[in-house]
Amino acid sequence: MIGENKIVIAAAGSGKTTYLVEEAVKIKGERVLITTYTESNEAEIRQKFFELVGHVPANVVIMTWFSFLITHGVKPFQGGLFEFPVSGMVLVSAQSGLKFRTRQGKPVFWPEDDIDKHYFDPIRRVYSDKLPKLAIRCNEMSGGAVVERISRVFQHVFVDEVQDLAGYDLDILAALARSSVRLIMVGDPRQVTYLTHHEQRYKKYADGGIIDFLRNELPRKVSVDIDETTLNRSHRNSAVICAVSSRLFPALPASQACECVRCRTGTGAVTGAFILRMADYAHFLATVRPMQLRDKITSPGVDRRWPAMNFGESKGRGFDHVVILPTEPMRLWLSDPATSLKHQSRAKFYVALTRSRHSVAIAMDWGTAPLPTGFSLYERTPPT
Repeated sequence: MIGENKIVIAAAGSGKTTYLVEEAVKIKGERVLITTYTESNEAEIRQKFFELVGHVPANVVIMTWFSFLITHGVKPFQGGLFEFPVSGMVLVSAQSGLKFRTRQGKPVFWPEDDIDKHYFDPIRRVYSDKLPKLAIRCNEMSGGAVVERISRVFQHVFVDEVQDLAGYDLDILAALARSSVRLIMVGDPRQVTYLTHHEQRYKKYADGGIIDFLRNELPRKVSVDIDETTLNRSHRNSAVICAVSSRLFPALPASQACECVRCRTGTGAVTGAFILRMADYAHFLATVRPMQLRDKITSPGVDRRWPAMNFGESKGRGFDHVVILPTEPMRLWLSDPATSLKHQSRAKFYVALTRSRHSVAIAMDWGTAPLPTGFSLYERTPPT
């Protein structure tokens, strides 16, 4: 029997974590797994349970995606592939399992049938980019026993930040969708600033294409409810910020600002989206006290006297005010939205724009051209 499958497309600041926790709390007498990519998001989910109900219910298990794959994807049925103990996981940022390089410098990797070298480092830690594939291989060698066991252990599987999954991760999602578990996935395809790995498999779906994957790759009998309305209202961003950030992804439904009285009070004197001249940068920092957001730690223009974060690092965070130090491709896109902007840059820009509750400023000298739609020029308040 195929269980209920659902993906909820969420706007930034719409309460993804709260939604999953509230769904989990409704469930009595059945076990729930909540899994997510990063350790920080796992901690956030745990904290949300304490905020809402004071504890994590005994029937709820929270773990990172990688921990889930090792604990429930590999170890129970690894004997069909190898016998040695797994010593954990090693995080890699490039393709693992290098055997040697040719004289021309071309890399040659260990083949898949050399299991201990293809999947593992010398101390038997599984490479992070190979872990999902290893879980799939264990499932295949056991005749589907891995997924069947997961469906018996957990009747409900909730996946947060599903847009971060790629490659063989998607095969695991597809296998869960075909199983008897109730699978709920939540994510924002606009926020793909991290990926679990950079596998070539399903590469065409890597840049926020999770909906297309579910539509194109699952058997016709396996249905997934695509919910684009439940979490489409931001409890963080103002209507102006929702409008300007949504322009980055015109193919997706534009996010809307909520109308909650609690969320819309205490906005302060500075609200909106601004182009900030560099001559006014120090004044803006001193008077508005925004978080500075940059592409990387070496990005120019950051005032070291005030706090700053990288775009990717700020994901999941919220601030009253932010100032963005844009990259050159971002500046070009602001000047002409028809300009090509790579998905990674587009996603980082979206994340940066949507961190603020009240005001977002883009630090750049603009010139005489009309300002981007939705933006105004920041003007110093004259002294009284």
